[in-house]
Parts: sequence; C-alpha cells; structure tokens
Amino acid sequence: MHRNFSRKRGGQPYQAPPLDKASLRALALRYVERYATTQVKLSRYLMRKISERGWDGSQHFSQHVEELVIQFAELSYVNDRAVAETKARASIRKGLGTRRLVQDIYAAGISKENSADALAEASEKALEAAQNFAKKKGIGAYARDPLPNDREQRQKLKQKQLQAFLRAGHDFELARRFVDGIED
Repeated sequence: MHRNFSRKRGGQPYQAPPLDKASLRALALRYVERYATTQVKLSRYLMRKISERGWDGSQHFSQHVEELVIQFAELSYVNDRAVAETKARASIRKGLGTRRLVQDIYAAGISKENSADALAEASEKALEAAQNFAKKKGIGAYARDPLPNDREQRQKLKQKQLQAFLRAGHDFELARRFVDGIED
C-alpha cells in the first residue's frame, strides 16, 4: 500500500504523532460527521488509526475505543438500526435480493436485533426488488433484444439470467418467475 507523506525540510517523511484520548475522539467525530456508520465499523476505523499512528494515552486504547463507540451510540452519532434500514431501501432500489442484504448487514457488523425491521422490509418488497433488477438487466418482460430463435441459445440465455438473479441475492423461485417471463 503506497502512502503519500508530506515532506519536512530535509526530505524526511512527516510522521503524525501518536493518538491520545482527545485526538482519537476528534478522529471519531470527523468520521461520523462524514459517514453514516455502524458501531463495529467505527471501532474498526479507530483501531486501524491506532495501529497506524500508535497510542500515547494512559488508559489502554481498546477500552477507550469501546467507551467512545458506546458514547457515540448513546448520543445517536452512530445508529446501527438506521444504517440497516438505509441499506435495505438501497438494496431494493438497486434490485438486490434479501440474501445480498443479509451479507451487507453482516459485513457492517449490525446485530440481528438492529437489522430485523430492515430485513422484514426487504422480504416484503422482494418482488419490487426483483422487478427493479429485471428492468436494470433487461430480463424477462424487460428484455431489450428479441429472443434467439435457437432453442439451445435461448436455454443458455435463460441460465445466464437466472445466475445473475441468484448472484444478486434473489430467491430461486422468484428468479425463475422473472426469467421464464422471457418465453413466448
């Protein structure tokens, strides 16, 4: 990984000072100001910054990071539930299925408790998401090109479209309904 360092006089790279409680808090505030994030992601970010710059505090840094994340959650600077709901709405709009949403929520470190409503919304709107996907990719009734006349080519096309639906996280039966819509 290549990093750009400002150069001091004499050609030596600038080394940022080690973090302490105040500078860590300032970094955290800047991060949540710029990004809608989760508790886990904020914690990972702060731990990465400490590993890059070092720690110059009296208290052990992991304990301070944990306290800071909890404080930010209590102040609603970090809201896992809101992030999950935003991810659900974006997933539906993009045409992604519930399985993909579950993976995104897991990667963001959002608990089952905080993601339950978002997953329920995605399940309720699975048909809408699949329709958005079919429109975006030109599948089934939304196909842009005429179907191939050759049966083998048609089967290959259907298989390719079905695989695209499955990669997007849609249920097999729902995907099959849209793909089968391309047949006369």
